[in-house]
Amino acid sequence: MSDTVYPVDGSPPQPVRSSEPGARGTTVDIRTLVVDDDQDSCDLVERILKKEGYRVGTLTDPRKVEDELRRNDVHLAIVDLKMPDLSGLDVAQIIKRHDSDCSVILMTGYATLDSAVSALRYGVVDYLKKPVREDELVGAVRRALAAKGLSLLPEEELHRNIGSAIRDLRKKRTLTLKQLAKRTGLSVSLLSQIERAESSASVTSLYKIAHALKIRLPELFARV
Repeated sequence: MSDTVYPVDGSPPQPVRSSEPGARGTTVDIRTLVVDDDQDSCDLVERILKKEGYRVGTLTDPRKVEDELRRNDVHLAIVDLKMPDLSGLDVAQIIKRHDSDCSVILMTGYATLDSAVSALRYGVVDYLKKPVREDELVGAVRRALAAKGLSLLPEEELHRNIGSAIRDLRKKRTLTLKQLAKRTGLSVSLLSQIERAESSASVTSLYKIAHALKIRLPELFARV
């Protein structure tokens, strides 16, 4: 099993703005850390969070959490409850001891009332059942960050929503990226980047995409 630390893929930081009263456009990187001895589970959560625009680091060895926290600031940690060597509650305690402001979300395939109560006692902000559902995970992350006055910049969120709308419409029409590229004259690479919100699309590109999907350009924005 391999561990991933920041930077994960060399991607540019995802800016966020503090929405706390009195904040004046302060921007930071939202960094998340996934701790789970199951590599597949780490990969799943990482894919979901990256798609939402967050920076993600993963660890399959909970004993390395403290070293990771010394190297990088983490706003939110998503931790598996049942792991060898250290439990998720142990990891939550380590995280809180190192940085009391870091939010912790627990995941478990063995949810019990006792473990839920213990999680609250350790300062865990949410408790998700595995296998995690994308909507539940995204919702929990947004709530935890909102409680600290953090959210994606409107521009970043707009890019993400437009990309998601294009992807959904393309799949609804059973079009591949290659087919959409042929219809629009845009490259497969650019279309893929737009759908993943890794590149902002020009108005001309959006017009070509809307035309290829047989919708009016304003309709594309109405979907976000």
